[in-house]
Amino acid sequence: MNRIDLGYGRTLIPFEYDEARFEVLSPQQTTEHPLSDLEIGTALDSPIDSPPLEDLVNSGDSVLIVVSDATRATASAQIVNLLVRRLIQFGISAGDIAIIVATGIHRPVAHAEKLSLLTPFIVQRIRTLDHDSNDPNPLVLGELDCGTPIEVNRHLNEFSRVILTGGIGFHYFAGFTGGRKSICPGLASAKTIKATHMLALDFEKGGRREGVGTGKLEGNAVHEACDNIAQLINPSFSVNTVVDDHGRAVGVYAGHWRTAHQLGCAEYLKNHSMMIREQRSIVVASCGGSPWDINLIQAHKALDMAAQACQPGGIIILLAECLDGWGRNDFLKWFELSSSSALETHLREHYEVNGQTAWALMTKAEKYRIILVSSLPEDDVRNLRITPASSLAEAASEIDKNADGYILPRGAAVLPVVRQDLI
Repeated sequence: MNRIDLGYGRTLIPFEYDEARFEVLSPQQTTEHPLSDLEIGTALDSPIDSPPLEDLVNSGDSVLIVVSDATRATASAQIVNLLVRRLIQFGISAGDIAIIVATGIHRPVAHAEKLSLLTPFIVQRIRTLDHDSNDPNPLVLGELDCGTPIEVNRHLNEFSRVILTGGIGFHYFAGFTGGRKSICPGLASAKTIKATHMLALDFEKGGRREGVGTGKLEGNAVHEACDNIAQLINPSFSVNTVVDDHGRAVGVYAGHWRTAHQLGCAEYLKNHSMMIREQRSIVVASCGGSPWDINLIQAHKALDMAAQACQPGGIIILLAECLDGWGRNDFLKWFELSSSSALETHLREHYEVNGQTAWALMTKAEKYRIILVSSLPEDDVRNLRITPASSLAEAASEIDKNADGYILPRGAAVLPVVRQDLI
């Protein structure tokens, strides 16, 4: 028997498996290693499709640095430290630099989380700003095709330079994280976020809109809407990272906010797609631990990948601690409806952003038997049409001893793709 340690919150849970029956799906092996400050500095000195940062800022500039919140692992502490030191070296006063956390419609960032995201050194010396998607006085940039105002955080208009930071990973309907998402949804109003995210659903034909999905940018209506909004801000520079299992930067794409991000997405797709011969009846998936399993809404991203590898009617065992709960206090309300089709009909008239995540989760619960190992209340988990388990051992007892399966140690970081020529 082989053993693999699977992330669960900030701990590891061992799982023994028969390698003749289970295949581990992990990103392609590369020579990646945690990047040193010097290596990241080299990337900053040779940016993609952009002049170096020192040629973009002047001593009289004010600079706003955008960072992701605690639901993302982006190596922001290392990146922001390097950026701030460089900006000061280039003549920008520390008093003219601010950092804003792109929370979108997520909860505010706690002080302890800011210390972790930015380091105490930066928090003590650089002003930090909070985003409120319900701010009554947003910056209005125009209108979307549907007539909804394009509203973003007004601080974006108060600085002469905007620098985006973020992390590149898969997103189940925006294609990829990072890049333009730092602006929308990260710093957009709730109304604008709602209007862009509902483009993921095709309310005429039902289900997902064509072109919307994991690893897709071209023809993806959600991505294109967010990209167009970011273009209205036209950030001066961006730094997007790819992180390892411990949240350390192992890849960095610095330069133009759009083209550097697109290159990073293309390389991420190449290195994090896993070709498989078939879907199997058992998939054991870990989100990878914290912060990827901070709440159920974030953990769904790993579940979405696990579903790509599971045959209809199969079992998916998901490890997701969800120490922060559901990700939204009223998340359970959508599961009061009878089916995913009923929820889709409801969203057509009463769309809410996380209602779409609930719909996506419900469609999977109808297609697979999902067993969830988490800290969530068991009765509430059952209301999701999901089977709760108190431990991985309890969940694994449901596995057919003769069945074949897959193991995803960091579920959201691998896209299983069935290769037709391998069938």
